[in-house]
Amino acid sequence: MDKIEIYTDGACKGNPGVGGWGALLIAGAKEKELFGGEKETTNNRMELMAVIQALGVLKRPCNIVLHCDSQYVLKGITEWITGWKAKGWKTASRAPVKNVDLWQALDQARTQHKIEWKWVKGHAGDPGNERADQLANLGVESVL
Repeated sequence: MDKIEIYTDGACKGNPGVGGWGALLIAGAKEKELFGGEKETTNNRMELMAVIQALGVLKRPCNIVLHCDSQYVLKGITEWITGWKAKGWKTASRAPVKNVDLWQALDQARTQHKIEWKWVKGHAGDPGNERADQLANLGVESVL
């Protein structure tokens, strides 16, 4: 399987408000940048969208190290999702899972890949995270 590093980030001007997502994919010496945005969204939705879009451009199963500064995304995909699915996409308090459409899309997008999920502190100088943040802000600008 191809080895790929992915850095993702989301941004929102107001929460809810205008939002953007960005992703940087690195495979050896090759890099690909992705970004997009929505006029009315939340930061959490943009964080999820960045990961979904990054995984969506891969054409075959890959061995991925995915760097993300969102605890919501990381805990959701590595800890909470199993329980949500077992409970019919309900939380422990039996409330509907927020952003269920994106969680389901992410759950589907990850199935063919081997993914190591890594948290990176945002705005702390990590070059990949800083680029993903810049791309997310380009996503915001693209819909203004």
